[in-house]
Amino acid sequence: MSKGLGTFDHALRHATLSATPSGRLYPALNPHHALASNHKHPHLQRPSHPSLLRTFTTQPPLSSHENPLNLPRRSSSSPPANAPELARRAQRGLPPRRRIPSVVHTIAITSAKGGVGKSTVAANLALAFARHGHRAGILDTDIFGPSVPTLMGLAGRSAQVDASGKLVPLTSFGVKSMSMGYLMGEEQPVAWRGLMVMKALQQLLHEVEWGGLDVLVLDMPPGTGDTQLTIGQQVEMDGGVVVSTPQDVALKDAVRGKEMMGKVGMRMLGAVRNMSVFTCPGCGREERVFGGNNSGKAGEGGEERMGGMEVLADLPLDRKICEDADRGMPTVVAEPESARAKAYLDLALQVGKMVGLKSLDDN
Repeated sequence: MSKGLGTFDHALRHATLSATPSGRLYPALNPHHALASNHKHPHLQRPSHPSLLRTFTTQPPLSSHENPLNLPRRSSSSPPANAPELARRAQRGLPPRRRIPSVVHTIAITSAKGGVGKSTVAANLALAFARHGHRAGILDTDIFGPSVPTLMGLAGRSAQVDASGKLVPLTSFGVKSMSMGYLMGEEQPVAWRGLMVMKALQQLLHEVEWGGLDVLVLDMPPGTGDTQLTIGQQVEMDGGVVVSTPQDVALKDAVRGKEMMGKVGMRMLGAVRNMSVFTCPGCGREERVFGGNNSGKAGEGGEERMGGMEVLADLPLDRKICEDADRGMPTVVAEPESARAKAYLDLALQVGKMVGLKSLDDN
């Protein structure tokens, strides 16, 4: 083996591995290595094969972290109108807080605990807004476990990029949606560390061409970690809704989620108690599976157990809601005249009024 190829082989063995949005790993050579410093090693030549040339010369070490979704880069525009405020936040060590482009109202649906049906509530709420005549969308902010593609009947579909380099949302049942699930394979895990996850989240928040929405529902991942902090600190929200089941284990986590959102200045609109009551299809008897009277009043099962949050809705525990979600046709569109759909439609009216969403009746 020649001296040049030997040095190249040494550089390859000591390269770090970085992940591309497609999940492939590529070697990112240390810029201080001999391969990047030919003036010190004139005998070392860059690889002449085009594929190798692309691999080692068109992937800067930080490119995947700065642009994990691999969107085309646009030329810089003029400074934003709120540049002084952004500068003040930067001086305090805070990231800029701004509206999601071309969206009038933004509402976060959070839970702080998994398995309480938050994504199903978020999807039905977005569809309920659309049923009321609003231009509605839903953004799946769960990078690791996106559910929106399945819920909206769009599993296996892929998002496109427009001429300006922005992601184009997919539309189903009159609602626009964007999710990490449209950018990765259905069974492909997102094996990314924190920096890439946060950059991808920022791109989903600010580099989607929504085309003008009255209301955007954010389906938040469970927990009170980086994603919730990033959204709370960087996005101007109209409010948040906490989803929980009525059992104490879930309610305690819901209260923690409410407290965390308060710390980042997000207005909490209230709580939804999901799967509150099961009605026997045979005899009509109601059974409160998780206990409590679920009255919505202060006291057992009421606002005291919800950490003082107003109870916006008690949603039923019903097999059909699950079946509708699993087949990609949520209850609001699958059974629009049912009592189950009416519960979501009433919730949309209540939440819309709280954030100032203009009703069609006002026209």
